[in-house]
Order: sequence, then structure tokens, then C-alpha cells
Amino acid sequence: MTYTLVHNTRLGAHMETELASQPDAWEQALALKPGRALLPASGQRIAVVGCGTSWFMAQSYAALRESSGRGLTDAFAASEASAASEAFADRGYDAIVAITRSGTTTEVLELLAAVGGRTRTVGIVGDPNTALVDLVDDAVLLPFADETSVVQTRFATTVLAFLRASLGQDLTAAIADARQAVDAELAEDLLTAEQYTFLGSGWTIGLAHEAALKMREAAQSWTESYPAKEYRHGPIAIAAPGRVTWMLGDPPQGLFADIAATGAHYENTPLDPMADLIRAQRVALARARRAGLDPDQPRNLTRSVILHP
Repeated sequence: MTYTLVHNTRLGAHMETELASQPDAWEQALALKPGRALLPASGQRIAVVGCGTSWFMAQSYAALRESSGRGLTDAFAASEASAASEAFADRGYDAIVAITRSGTTTEVLELLAAVGGRTRTVGIVGDPNTALVDLVDDAVLLPFADETSVVQTRFATTVLAFLRASLGQDLTAAIADARQAVDAELAEDLLTAEQYTFLGSGWTIGLAHEAALKMREAAQSWTESYPAKEYRHGPIAIAAPGRVTWMLGDPPQGLFADIAATGAHYENTPLDPMADLIRAQRVALARARRAGLDPDQPRNLTRSVILHP
């Protein structure tokens, strides 16, 4: 059996529309060439911060920027960096890049306020009418990628598409893969599994963490994520028939054989890893619907975490 998403007003209608729009949003992001000039210059030492999904995109960008020789790049959860903002500001960064869909996340705003005037700040934001725009030295605005659903899909990958393009990557093939991922049928084994483990390597580790987060947020599913080479150092013990191990990107040698021996379903495609993330988002949506859950309004979550003293 296979399961194909149907566009209608069912649970998660906003998530469905937004995840399906990703190829078009990526194309729009590639056209923002003036925005690329606002990013820290090659050779500068920078930190990239965000919370939740934005933190995972920060991890992916940091790995890509550093591995391409553009300069030392660290990724931090803004929730941790803001707690030690004074020390964070003194680490000698040339710039701090903050990623936030809403522009209202408390920890991001606290960090930017603390380092303002001492370290150059760049914000990448979905909602331009927020306090973040006034706190940063420069803002990259992505209103076309903003979302209604609480569960993020489009904004996160559009930010990463923009950042990948800023590093000189040609995303033509990735966009074509994304269009394929939006329409491809999903195997029943992916929809009915008891447990999921997402793996990544290098820049796709952030994508693995993000795929797992989508499954937890949207479908309340038992999901874990790891760097691929760490998987065999303990986490593989959880692999079993009826469970899925999903590798985003190129797998390390021998991984397939090791997972096959456990009886778990091994998922890995030649799609661009960012496009394969769309497939994981679609699995999360499909599982949510089967369970009667609405990922547009997931349990215990809001669009932005705003903390009150």
C-alpha cells in the first residue's frame, strides 16, 4: 500500500500547503542576491544562533560554511547563548547571525540585545514587522517563507536554501528533487513504523535533528536522531523490525549492512538531503492525520516561545 497526500481542508491543512510550496520558496530565496551581501564576509569568525528548528538550520549552515573554507563558524542554541550572553559577546566573533521565523523568540531577542554595539548582528526572519528587525545591524527578510502552521517546514528549508546559495552552491538539482519529493508516493512501511531514527553526516546532521523534531511535534512519534557514525556506538541497539532508520545524504560505509542485520527498515535516497527532508515532513503529516492530530496546532506548542518574567 502507498499513501499520497490529498490537498483539502483536513487536519494540518496549513502544514500541507506550506511544505508543498518549498520548491517555489527556494527559488525565491535564490533571487535574494542583495541579501547575500548582508551575511558575514568570507574569512570572518562567526556564530549562528536559533531555537528549535532554527538552531538545526544553524548547525547545517555552520558545517557548510566552515567546510567550504569560509571561516570558523559555530552554531549555538540561542536559549543557551542568551543565558551566558556576556561571555558569549566576548568570544571574539566578527558577527552573529540569528535565525528566527517569528522574530519574537525571547532567547534570541535577549541575546541580540546583550551583544548589540559590541558584535555585528545579522537577523534572518520570516516576519519583518517584529522587534528583531530593530535589534540587528542588518536583516534578511523572508516574508514569502513565513508560515501559519505552528510546525515549521517552509521557513527552515528556505533559510537554508538562501544560505547554501550564499556559499556558491547551485541548487537547481535540489529544487528539482524537492518537486519530486512533494509528489512522490510514500511507502506504507514509512507511515506505520513504531519508531524512527534519523541520521546525518556533516551538514545533514542538522537536517536529521530537524526531521526527528517534525515527527515529534506533528505526530507525537517516538523519534531519535544522531550523527551517522555515532549510530553504531550504542543507538543501533534500538533498531528492530517495524522500526525505521533514515539516512539523509551519503551514508558511511557499511551502514546499510549493519542496519539490515537488525531487521529495521533502512531509508536512503539519492535526493538532495534537503529535498529528502520534505519526504520526512510528509510522513510526519500523514502520521498526524492518521492519529487524529492537528500539526497546525500541536500539543504544548505555540508559534513562538515568548517567556514572561
